[in-house]
Amino acid sequence: MREGIHPKYYPEAQVTCSCGNKWTVGATVASIRADVCSACHPFFTGEQRIVDTEGQVDRFYQRLEKREVIRSQAEADQRAIDSGAVSVSELELPSRTVKILQNDGVSNVSHLMARLEQGDDSLLRIQGFGQKSLIDVKKRLRADGYIE
Repeated sequence: MREGIHPKYYPEAQVTCSCGNKWTVGATVASIRADVCSACHPFFTGEQRIVDTEGQVDRFYQRLEKREVIRSQAEADQRAIDSGAVSVSELELPSRTVKILQNDGVSNVSHLMARLEQGDDSLLRIQGFGQKSLIDVKKRLRADGYIE
């Protein structure tokens, strides 16, 4: 063996676990600190416990909670879509088109869908509502999933 390239060996290195358990091993460092040992590890003790040294479990639960919030919001949005209670102004149509529809009594999506079921002419008969507005309305309704 070459001289001077090997680390110092400690035949009586002390290992200390976070649970307080201590034992002696041979190592290249004098003292070793462990988070889990055979005396406190859930596999050996039979106890159901989560060992979270880096906060990974907490981050997982935070992501899980955020996912539930997003899911419940999506369900609420879908219920609003299904009920037709969404206002025409929330469809992101041009303001002129929204104003024309609201002046004619079409204030939410359910009213708009009822007019479309009667045919395109029922909307085209509205003063100031033309072919371009009809195309914009249909594109928006298709994008939001109201019609196919």
